[in-house]
Amino acid sequence: MSLRRLGFLSIALLTAATLTACSTEPVEADDPKPSATGTTAPSGAPGGAPDEGGLALADAIRKIPVAEEKRTGYERDSFKHWVDEDDDGCPTRQEVLLAEAVTAPEQGDRCTLSGGSWTSYYDEAEVSDAKKLDIDHMVPLAEAWDSK
Repeated sequence: MSLRRLGFLSIALLTAATLTACSTEPVEADDPKPSATGTTAPSGAPGGAPDEGGLALADAIRKIPVAEEKRTGYERDSFKHWVDEDDDGCPTRQEVLLAEAVTAPEQGDRCTLSGGSWTSYYDEAEVSDAKKLDIDHMVPLAEAWDSK
């Protein structure tokens, strides 16, 4: 894995950690998050608090390499789309829909799906038409390519 791709992955993970850490919900004093040693978990980047040899989140983010994005060589057709990795007749899209369904869809010939319902992670809306769901990339392929 290239350093730029690793940097891109790090940005995604750190962004998720930052958004989680920025929760506006109050933390109950009698409900500390225990660490492996039974004490309150330290803040900061993995490795513990800065005084324990870890990095503060802001310092960790500053260490992520920044470089110009390059689209040279990108071709969408170079990426396989909805493969049947386990040869069970269901391509990836249907595998994800089956695994994530709140109400399981009916599975027909060649893994065609009908019925079922799903809940959006983003707004908790219920979706009952699988065609309206994007089961794709958390980051578009072209953006991932540019950021490699």
